[in-house]
Amino acid sequence: MPILNPHLAGFECVRCAARFPVADYPEGCPVCLDAGYPASVVPFYDADLPKLGPSVERHGMARFGARLPYSDFNTLGEGDTPLVSLPRLADELGLESLHAKLESANPTGSHKDRMSAQFVARAKHRGAPAVIAASSGNAGASLAAYAALADIPCTIVTTRSMTPAWRRAIDMTGAEIVYAEDSMQRWEIVRQKVREEGYATATNYLDPPVGSDPYGVEGYKTLGYELAQDSRATEADVVVVPTSRGDLLWGIYRGLSEALAMGLCRRMPSLLVAEPFPRIQRVLEGEDYRSHFKGANKLASIGGATVTYQALEALRRGFGSAVAVSEADTLSDQKALARNGLYLELSAVAGVTALRALVKRSDKSIRRAIFVATSHGYKES
Repeated sequence: MPILNPHLAGFECVRCAARFPVADYPEGCPVCLDAGYPASVVPFYDADLPKLGPSVERHGMARFGARLPYSDFNTLGEGDTPLVSLPRLADELGLESLHAKLESANPTGSHKDRMSAQFVARAKHRGAPAVIAASSGNAGASLAAYAALADIPCTIVTTRSMTPAWRRAIDMTGAEIVYAEDSMQRWEIVRQKVREEGYATATNYLDPPVGSDPYGVEGYKTLGYELAQDSRATEADVVVVPTSRGDLLWGIYRGLSEALAMGLCRRMPSLLVAEPFPRIQRVLEGEDYRSHFKGANKLASIGGATVTYQALEALRRGFGSAVAVSEADTLSDQKALARNGLYLELSAVAGVTALRALVKRSDKSIRRAIFVATSHGYKES
């Protein structure tokens, strides 16, 4: 059985800072939800939380267990992904250095494994009858794998556009696949399962949404920890994160900021969002984050018409910004990366495309950059 961290003290809203006891918050902060401004909650811990330090007994994400909601959890070896130098591509972009944080090296081939490990631990601990997620691919494949490991029934709600590779990966675990007419109907199905049958949901179903399950999102801060422990990362000017609802973005910010507060790094790189069309960019320029933002292209993993408050807050606190990339430019950069040895999912490539766009604008403040390679391209059709 997973072990709840004894230092976990409760959850705090990222918008209003209201605090709540240790429980489940699939709809985020109750106070902000009632006020009409949905916002995520995040864990907070007591003053005796151990500092970040090396672990010789545990490996991967598990070595950071003392600072996660579940200090002991079922693991497939997620985390400790490599930071790979791309000198030829750096020269092409006019940068001193460019590194890829290869989240494609995780067990199911994406960063989602960091979230699934903690989320499934929570679902197992509270005795949920099943876990569920609305997913276009990576999150579904990851959740299905970790649910199988923990022996929990799993349902993935998707659309017919899911590629055969992702579909087969999910089906092989024994998870149920439910097909919705469109993305919005996926949320309706998940909402019903959570409210009426007590399912634990990894992904949110509100409109406008909050971030994914807060226990799971906390797993992403281990990526920030890993960056903080590598001088090549802490010397970078920017970390580029392909982003939709900002779960990974928030986690990276949180991990880096905690490491900075503990004196484990001298500075925190700026955060840059790569998105498939202007959403977060428009909200940063003044539009209401609760709006819907139209746009469509092949970057399925970071698609969607909505923005979360947590994404905005991560950028505000991390002195970040957002860049929208075109499908054509991203397809071109996918080929450029492959010719440097990395075949990545189109959404993962968006980080390089965003960097290229900034360089074209003669932004001389970026000399050393890291992009998060969220997933490989082998699952994509």
